[in-house]
Amino acid sequence: MEYPLQTEDLTKYFDGRTPAVNDITLSVRPGEFLTLLGPSGGGKTTMLRLLAGFEIPTSGRIQIGERIVADDSHFVPPEQRKVGMVFQDYALFPHVDVAGNIAFGLRESRQEREKRVKELLALVGLSAYATRMPHELSGGQQQRVALARALAPKPDILLLDEPFSNLDTGLRAQVRTDVRNILLETETTAIFVTHDQEEALTLSDEIAIIFDGHLVQVATPHVIYNRPINRQVAKFVGDANILPADAHGMTAASQLGEVKLFHARQGPVDLMIRPEALAISYDERGIPATVLWREFHGHHQRLGLALADGTQLIARTGVDRYFGRGNEVRVSLALPALAYDRVN
Repeated sequence: MEYPLQTEDLTKYFDGRTPAVNDITLSVRPGEFLTLLGPSGGGKTTMLRLLAGFEIPTSGRIQIGERIVADDSHFVPPEQRKVGMVFQDYALFPHVDVAGNIAFGLRESRQEREKRVKELLALVGLSAYATRMPHELSGGQQQRVALARALAPKPDILLLDEPFSNLDTGLRAQVRTDVRNILLETETTAIFVTHDQEEALTLSDEIAIIFDGHLVQVATPHVIYNRPINRQVAKFVGDANILPADAHGMTAASQLGEVKLFHARQGPVDLMIRPEALAISYDERGIPATVLWREFHGHHQRLGLALADGTQLIARTGVDRYFGRGNEVRVSLALPALAYDRVN
């Protein structure tokens, strides 16, 4: 398979001591939407800037398609990489109308430019806005213009640097869905940077977790959420309850009683339990617990629980039953738990 993007041992130092990107090897499949996810300052944006050509690697290799664009012997500048970029602030030209912004960077004849702009306006749903100026558009519309401009030259790779962060919550969800559908329709290979776990889980074909410049795990959203490689990933991607236990094969003895495991283990372990894996009831099944707090989210409720020994858990359950602060309930594990080696 020819990968649109490959990196090998990619490293970037700024201060000569601590690498911002440390020995990252990564391959992106054609048409894939890959998200670089991690905390702020962890190396995601530096990685994106290296791919775009805005930074020169300290060492390692970047290959786009069949072409090596950066290694120890040469460096291809951004304008020659066939890479599109959507910035956090959109970076539209304020004195140029929508059509002019989209046409920027196209080198075809006037007729071909006009045809391409018309195609892209239709693609992003802005055909009626060709002559509008950027300040006359909403944030979501500006974002779609920026996307159309990045797609106009038909790049091999599209890079998106937290493009939804300036949108309000309600608009953000709709715009990111629109963008994902556009990229699917155009079969564009895209790399997206965010520190928002919900965005990563919702949009991605695969997620690359980056902590402190290191690539920690690359997998589908389902695997990242349900089979995180370590506690750090588990706690970063959603809520995670960590409980000590003693494993013996496919079960373990824990504060929740005897629980099933995803994989056979032996000896002291720490269990990773997602909130939705906990079953909450008022009947006699399970371990006694007290509801410490409750958050109502419409389609689910999030509960803070305390076991008799003081252990605190987070649970997520449906809204068919009411659980209020101070209620005495029973809690049990409805799904197998993931076990990690015990940390002393």
